[in-house]
Amino acid sequence: MVILIIYLFFRDWLVAFRPLIDIPVSLIGAFFIMYLMGYSVNVLTLLAIVLATGLVVDDGIVVTENIYKKIEGGMNPIEAAHKGSREIFFAVISTSITLAAVFMPVIFLEGFVGRLFREFGIVIAGAVLISAFVSLTLTPMLNAYMVRKKPKKSKFYIMTEPFFVGMVNSYEKSLGRFMKIRGVAWIILGVCTILIFIVGNNVQSELAPLEDRNWFRVSMTAPEGASYEYMDAYVQKMAKFVMDSVPEQRLCLTVTAPGFIGSGSVNSGMMRVGLKDPSERKRTQQQIADYITKNAKAFPEAKAFVIQEQTISSGGMRGGLPVQFVLQAPNFQQLKEKLPLFLEEANKSKIFQTIDVNLKFNKPELAITINREKAKGMGISVSDIAQTLQLALSGQRFSYFNIDGKQYQVIGQFERDKRNETLDLKSIYVKNKTGEMVQLDNVVNMEEQSSPPQLFHYNRYQAATVSAALTKGKTIGDGIEEMERISKKVLNESFSTALTGPSRDFAESSSNVLFAFILALVIIYLILAAQFESFVDPLTIMLTVPLALCGALISLWYFNQTLNIFSQIGIIMLIGLVTKNGILIVEFANQLKEQGKTVREAIISCCCSFTSNLNDKYCNSFRCYANCFSLRSRFKK
Repeated sequence: MVILIIYLFFRDWLVAFRPLIDIPVSLIGAFFIMYLMGYSVNVLTLLAIVLATGLVVDDGIVVTENIYKKIEGGMNPIEAAHKGSREIFFAVISTSITLAAVFMPVIFLEGFVGRLFREFGIVIAGAVLISAFVSLTLTPMLNAYMVRKKPKKSKFYIMTEPFFVGMVNSYEKSLGRFMKIRGVAWIILGVCTILIFIVGNNVQSELAPLEDRNWFRVSMTAPEGASYEYMDAYVQKMAKFVMDSVPEQRLCLTVTAPGFIGSGSVNSGMMRVGLKDPSERKRTQQQIADYITKNAKAFPEAKAFVIQEQTISSGGMRGGLPVQFVLQAPNFQQLKEKLPLFLEEANKSKIFQTIDVNLKFNKPELAITINREKAKGMGISVSDIAQTLQLALSGQRFSYFNIDGKQYQVIGQFERDKRNETLDLKSIYVKNKTGEMVQLDNVVNMEEQSSPPQLFHYNRYQAATVSAALTKGKTIGDGIEEMERISKKVLNESFSTALTGPSRDFAESSSNVLFAFILALVIIYLILAAQFESFVDPLTIMLTVPLALCGALISLWYFNQTLNIFSQIGIIMLIGLVTKNGILIVEFANQLKEQGKTVREAIISCCCSFTSNLNDKYCNSFRCYANCFSLRSRFKK
């Protein structure tokens, strides 16, 4: 792809293949940096290598184009290599240092985002710096000796030359007309800045797009107090529904009361559904998950919701729902009062599809109070009552017996149909001191209650974590914003809130990348100010950043993409690419001004020089786009 793009602009196979020598040299240097830093070949380092493959060609193209122009003008190849590389020396150094500096804030990010992208930033920054060294040493030598002795234009060159000449002439005329009304540039800049805020608020945000991993998990929870048999029947019913109505499934594993993912209570269950490869099914993993979630409501015996593993997670409840909002209270009573109101508001919201909370108050209990005076009068002790209840209900093991070489337990317990209802306890008899049988309800009082199965703490506060699945078209950012709105409406000042799981990862990554974005702008400006020895030239270059940022956000909005950690890193990378192109324009304009041209003449001349700038800009832009497109196609597979 890189060769083809270069050939389409240079229209010479020898020139097109020449920059490819720069790629392996620069990438070998990048692998050497990985070796020195102790990095492994992983997804992020490979992502850096793929992007660096396109970036390292930039400097080689610029140097080659400048030398090629001089050779076409009749200059000796060796002399052209010396003079061409000398002219472009400052621009290459400036652009490479600037592009490498863009990734410096990424390297020093804190948290799991910093740990993830530290290797990415170092590898790609190292590759860019090495490519600058190669383009100023190896590339001029190759251009001096790998040149046709008798330059001859190919038929393709002759056939396409009118198109390129016409393109440059049209651009020169339009640029000349625009220079007469150049004050409009400030209006365009202002409009783009306003669009950044308008479009940016309409672009949904999330940590990372969900990956189609060919599997997902269905979590099921029955009411507290449900028996194992009840839960197991529901799990089997859900499994049969999935196997009958989801032809894309290749396996369905069910576990009732799974102790390896939680408390292991008998009212919980899980189902792991494995899917066929995407090429063998018509529906995506997300569509299948939405279908199961929608139809799970037809089974009201318990609550079931689909959980898809997040693409990036720093730990915690990795397999949980995407939105996890923690309510923290100074005491349990306040939490008990406000939590139902919070859940009521959350269930009304159209943002959420499923609401769950880890702190529940629906565990049924039967409080038995012994009437000690009455029991004493009947000759019954407290230990007699306790022992009777234990023998009847607890399933105590008495002994073992062997049959056919196998050992079995002897369990003492009433049959289930005689201990299912509260009234069954009243039919139990306890023996008094004289050996008489006394019905239990004569000496005890029974009261039905409900209480939480367990209490939770977060940051030393008594807490409850509200988890939510999102409706179609909504992201984690929308969910967190809705949770915060509900908390302001329901909770009082004594409460505090926090995020956990994927929601905490999202909030952490958003703040870190915003910091990296601002710091990248500051570092680039300071570096350019030092290189140009001017505060005006860097400002001219930096003013192009809002235009590029506006285009990036409009592209995300138009193609219905989200602002996630990958697109944010891409925007930071875009800053370097935009400033890199701006440096070349400003540097050539300054050189023409030193030769005696006016500012207007220098601008038009440097922008419209076909073989010096415009060709480089189009070639580099199309080549970078093709490289990213191939990367997108690879990840889509």
